[in-house]
Amino acid sequence: MKNSESNVEAGAGLRERKKRETKKRLTEKGIALFLEKGIEHTTLDEIAAAAGISRRTFFYYFTSKDEILLSLQSGIGEMLADAVRKAPATSTPIDAVRDAAVSVCKAIPTDDMIEMDRLMRTSPGVQARKQASYVQQEVEIYEALRERWPEPERSMALRVVAMLSVGAMRIAGDIFNQEKGARPMVDLLEEAFGSVIHEVQSEDPRA
Repeated sequence: MKNSESNVEAGAGLRERKKRETKKRLTEKGIALFLEKGIEHTTLDEIAAAAGISRRTFFYYFTSKDEILLSLQSGIGEMLADAVRKAPATSTPIDAVRDAAVSVCKAIPTDDMIEMDRLMRTSPGVQARKQASYVQQEVEIYEALRERWPEPERSMALRVVAMLSVGAMRIAGDIFNQEKGARPMVDLLEEAFGSVIHEVQSEDPRA
């Protein structure tokens, strides 16, 4: 009986791993084709063929081409939350989010950041849904912060930290793309978070 249960669990684990691998391959092949041909000139059939699956199977993972790009955006929120959960015990909440943003940023090559943003800007649908994804990122960061600092009386402040952090990341990203990567994204993130921290902690000189 135990062997049978173990076999079922192993089979389920293998299926999940294959699903993750297929989705990852679809995303990578889709992005490569988008960069080569543009979103509008890339067909679902081409993406499916490049990933070695059928068009019908494509819809098991994504409902449209736009969702391939959006999956990258949603994945960033999960990466940030995971990094916050692993922050050192000595970190403050905003330091934890800043360090998480920097670590995630370091894992993405500058040229890829610029190209991904360019692709997203070519699709009005993606742009509109990208704005909505920031709300989801805020929720994911807030939930991770609450796990690290579960005291009820800190809940409101942690929500504000999550909101300010996403704002800092958005501003850093906007400047990075306006300057076409002239300054490293890591430096811009440090500057944006530093400005927030300084402003919150500073005293009004007029007081």
